[in-house]
Amino acid sequence: MTKIIFMGTPGFSVPILDGLVEAGYEVLRVVTQPDRPVGRKKILTPPPVKEAALKHNIKVLQPEKISGSAEMDEIMTLGADLIVTAAFGQFLPESLLESPRLGAINVHASLLPKYRGGAPVHYSIINGDDKTGVTIMRMIKKMDAGAILTQESLPIEKTDDVGSMFEKLSLLGKKMLLEMLPDFLEGKIKDTPQEESQVTYSPNITREEEQIDWQKTSRLVDSQVRGMRPWPVAYTMYQDSRVKIWDTMVLEETTTEKPGTIIQINKKNFWVACGEGTVLQIKDLQPAGKGRLKAVEYLNGVGREMEVGNHFE
Repeated sequence: MTKIIFMGTPGFSVPILDGLVEAGYEVLRVVTQPDRPVGRKKILTPPPVKEAALKHNIKVLQPEKISGSAEMDEIMTLGADLIVTAAFGQFLPESLLESPRLGAINVHASLLPKYRGGAPVHYSIINGDDKTGVTIMRMIKKMDAGAILTQESLPIEKTDDVGSMFEKLSLLGKKMLLEMLPDFLEGKIKDTPQEESQVTYSPNITREEEQIDWQKTSRLVDSQVRGMRPWPVAYTMYQDSRVKIWDTMVLEETTTEKPGTIIQINKKNFWVACGEGTVLQIKDLQPAGKGRLKAVEYLNGVGREMEVGNHFE
């Protein structure tokens, strides 16, 4: 029986771990990030992969930093055949990558060499791409630069956001891994080097990137909103207060007003001018200190003083 160390953290990783267990592979350890405080009450919460591992009665390791840790020493004494990672969230030392008999492979949520880094799903939606996918690659010291073992694409629908794409890509990654592993274990998979001239990066989203730039077209603003939902959530400033924008709709209407200007308000929604004369409807939003609201709820409550001509910054 093939002995595997699995390393992953968010919900994206869970179906992949479940698939390995269900397929009969022996998962010796699951390595994930430490429990973190979550929400306003800062409740210490385990990563989704930890919860999944415990359901399978697999021992969980949670090093703050894997390099040089006692957990890493433990992993290297287990005699694993393979390390499988999926959105683990830490760099792995070269000595760890080389310790299993068959090395280490990674299930990555992009069509490498496009979008190396920690936020590939976010950037594929933010940039308005019409497709993304999953790449399973060999792991080397350089980030997401190893040879491609297999790759499949998925369309990005106009209604997709990070949450929906993570679910789709996770299931695709599970399918691909289970289909590939038997041939990989027998040495039948051909390595395909990545084309370095095609490399792009997707670093973790910064706070500055979360703010909406109304100079962009309505389609790109909508892509930014969907590319940051359900986390970290795009925002704008309104009357010196931060307002999160959760859901929008691109309209066919045009305007000559300055981008960011509120150009129409009715009983159920309001419209905002964007770049190149385009217009966006705001459907759901969240004022500072409040929960997520439908536009009609906002306009009947904290936003009842909003007027045409006001501005989002």
